[in-house]
Amino acid sequence: MPGPAAAGACVPAGAWVEPSAAGPRTVAAGDLLDRLARRPVVLLGERHDSAAHHRWQLATLQALQARSPDLSLALEMVPRRLQPVLDRWVAGALKERAFLDALDWRAIWGYDADLYLPILRFARDRRLPLVALNVERRLVRRVRAEGLAAVPVSEREGVGRPAPASAAYRAQLHRLWQHHPFVPSSGQGLPGLEDPSFGRFVESQLLWDRAMAEAIADQRRRRPGAPVVALIGNGHLAGGHGVPHQLRALGLAEAAWLLPWEASLDCTALQPGLATAVYGVASPPPAGLRLGVYLETHGGRVEIQQVAPGSLAERSGLRVGDGIAAIDGQPVSSARQVIERVAAHPTGRPLGLILRRDGRLLTLQLALSGL
Repeated sequence: MPGPAAAGACVPAGAWVEPSAAGPRTVAAGDLLDRLARRPVVLLGERHDSAAHHRWQLATLQALQARSPDLSLALEMVPRRLQPVLDRWVAGALKERAFLDALDWRAIWGYDADLYLPILRFARDRRLPLVALNVERRLVRRVRAEGLAAVPVSEREGVGRPAPASAAYRAQLHRLWQHHPFVPSSGQGLPGLEDPSFGRFVESQLLWDRAMAEAIADQRRRRPGAPVVALIGNGHLAGGHGVPHQLRALGLAEAAWLLPWEASLDCTALQPGLATAVYGVASPPPAGLRLGVYLETHGGRVEIQQVAPGSLAERSGLRVGDGIAAIDGQPVSSARQVIERVAAHPTGRPLGLILRRDGRLLTLQLALSGL
């Protein structure tokens, strides 16, 4: 449990708080939303698998749309090539199942579509323009493996050269990179910030940030004066290093970014620059065991994208890049199946996992004692 300074009391559930040099400052919701509605861009963070985060996003979107009826909604989870599908959804030409099938939701994102459907229904009902922000994941992976210079400009999906990463962002990404299986090891500890493999990883993240920022800027040019609200993962927003930094380089210095805040977070992290404002979300405790991983589904394969420090997954040796093939002997083909089966696992028994790693199948029994 966090200590007194980190117990989450700095951001009560249901409150908006602005980080400042003088300390966290609670602000009235109406006043803050009035100010935000005048910004050209408002970025709403999320942890992709959190229902509480998506409920907050919807409520904030509704409040902003009431103040700026002509706003657009931009989506990290949809690659640009699927923009016509979003347009047909907003036009009312697709039913929900046909919409998700046309997007191939499980392949492009993998997280439970039910978490996002209330937001997507609201956008359709209000005829809000939807904007696909992302590039194909294979492009990000290629840059991570080969470096940006090795990818011809004609094969970058129109994305320009990103603004360089700040030292703070490089440090943040280095902490994330250390959990990835492709980190080279010399037996003498983890490579430092100047390692070429880490440099390529930074370039891949910058490309991802830049792609989303450029798509937002393009929408602003298409609809001058109409705000853009975007749903984007917390890691691309926290500290203003990711997408906000790229937007500033594109001339959109007045963008705001908002983060959901859970009571378990350390209040010492609530520093100036973390976000324009944070909102205290009330997250119920999970129904069952949680591994502590972020998952993505690609063509029926479930892959680990992040491993939370100190989690059951980290303690059990799970790595970024591992594929989860089965749980307790039952095959899984989506992130939702993994979450449901882990949550339903009987207490007091080891959790059986079959992983795909480097072309091999590994069988693990995760000891749950002491949780």
